Amino acid sequence: MESALEDIEFLALSANRVEVLDAVSSQPHTRRELEERTGASQPTLGRILHDFEDRNWVEQSGREYAATPTGRLVGAGFSDLREIVETEQRLRRVANWLPTETMTFDLRRLRDATITTPTQTRPNAPVQRVLELLRDAERVEIVSHAFNEQSMDVVRRRVDDGQQTFEGVFSASAIDAIADDSTLRERLRELLDLPGADLRIVDDEVPVAVTVADDVVHLFLRDDDGLLQASVDTDDETVVSWAHDVHERYWNAARALDAADLDD
Repeated sequence: MESALEDIEFLALSANRVEVLDAVSSQPHTRRELEERTGASQPTLGRILHDFEDRNWVEQSGREYAATPTGRLVGAGFSDLREIVETEQRLRRVANWLPTETMTFDLRRLRDATITTPTQTRPNAPVQRVLELLRDAERVEIVSHAFNEQSMDVVRRRVDDGQQTFEGVFSASAIDAIADDSTLRERLRELLDLPGADLRIVDDEVPVAVTVADDVVHLFLRDDDGLLQASVDTDDETVVSWAHDVHERYWNAARALDAADLDD
């Protein structure tokens, strides 16, 4: 009897085998239908189906082939494994910076996420990505340990124009950094005075930098030294729901930011 690893290797070494098992797991197929779906030749399909029958992964009924219950189990498990590995490959270069201690969703939800990293020609690419989202959004929620000047300016202009509502929760250190700069302090005062903007402050550190721009979640990813390394954004519904929950939790625990908090 072959070991589990040998069966996994048998399946993984042939894209045609994977495609055939996936096809017959969803519904019965004739060999002609399998040929059209996979592009494999009839001799190749014959060998695949014969090997699957030997493993009791498929059974033939008339001209059609369908997966057995154990065949469907193998097919589903292999699809899960492939999805996990594909997700890991996409996230590999930024995985060390993900705030996984706060992320309560399955990382596979980030499989199709947009990953933005700095380049020589666009060293500020992650920031530019969130600015793109902010310029188009009608509703913005932020929970963060920082509030960069460019994001604040975009939000202030759009809220002032009546094109956006804004609810931001920031760490005290983020507000202190703005208050230390006279120009930024006045811009934040202007934002505070706008009826469409509501800002709150928490005294504890905030371990995430999450922006929800309408139905897109954007995460800034920083290294242990606080340097911006990348950003990730997605419209996955589960991640969006998680981000709303994070914002609500911090929002309920925060106090309103008052102009007095910006005094020298």
